[in-house]
Amino acid sequence: LLRFGISCLNLVLLASTERDPLCLAWIGVFDCPVAELLDRELGGHEFDEQRERVTMAVASILFSPPLSKNSPNRILQKSQALRISSDYSQFEVRKVSYRPPGTQHNLLNEVSLSLPEKSFGLIFGRSGSGKTTLLQLLSGLSEPTSGSIYVQSYSNDGNPNQHPQLLSPERVGIVFQFPERFFLADTVLEEVTFGWPRQKADLLLRQQLALKLQYAINSVGLNTISLDEDPHTLSGGFKRRLALAIQLVQTPDLLLLDEPLAGLDWKARADVVKLLKHLKKDLTILVVSHDLKELSSLVDFSWRMEMGGILKEEPLPV
Repeated sequence: LLRFGISCLNLVLLASTERDPLCLAWIGVFDCPVAELLDRELGGHEFDEQRERVTMAVASILFSPPLSKNSPNRILQKSQALRISSDYSQFEVRKVSYRPPGTQHNLLNEVSLSLPEKSFGLIFGRSGSGKTTLLQLLSGLSEPTSGSIYVQSYSNDGNPNQHPQLLSPERVGIVFQFPERFFLADTVLEEVTFGWPRQKADLLLRQQLALKLQYAINSVGLNTISLDEDPHTLSGGFKRRLALAIQLVQTPDLLLLDEPLAGLDWKARADVVKLLKHLKKDLTILVVSHDLKELSSLVDFSWRMEMGGILKEEPLPV
């Protein structure tokens, strides 16, 4: 409650300042002491003047009825595109083939798979067989030459109970191999919020963005480091955590990971596996990896990608 109160106080203070509100919200939501924050951004005198003015607004936020987990007004609710009223739903890939434009050779040939929501799938196979290409199609970075990718809802008897819905790229997060090579910003905070609006926004939008940011940072354990740190100086394990946070801030329904353990030492690998086990509770995760033994305890479904882009469901060979 105290942490939430501090966050709300910071957000309301932002509503009454002419400074960049999102920049301040990103700092304030992570339990930065309020006095320290305002001394830095506004000056102590101005903080004293604003304290009384915002007290009632803070109280109205703190003591309003809490939103239930299933409330339709929940700030962090998922996109309605994937909020399917059903007993359960699955991500479906049906007879997907892919031929790069201007070529005559298919990298994928009639690939099919089904991955139930909140499950962990793993694709393994030789390098160059088409595993990463499939992730690119699922994320919307490329379009299939033929076939379809969608979400299908089912009743308990196993029969579809609604028309399939196309998988929206906005609901998919993807972390490529060695994601730290693509970091652009000078701080962890700027990296996670890269592309966010910098202009003044209304309070509701600031609350939504700040809560998404808090969810992402806390989910991957970045709340133990300074958000002012240069992302390029982080350890390998924390760089992977940052890469995951960049995707989680978008609150995806499907998270795609390409070789998430590659290049890490044994401790960082163990930390990432533990983190994925935690994320599995709330997300559907599909991983491409050669590290089968370390990930085997998480896997619900597995497939082998053979050369020529042919996918076959198969138990892990461990």
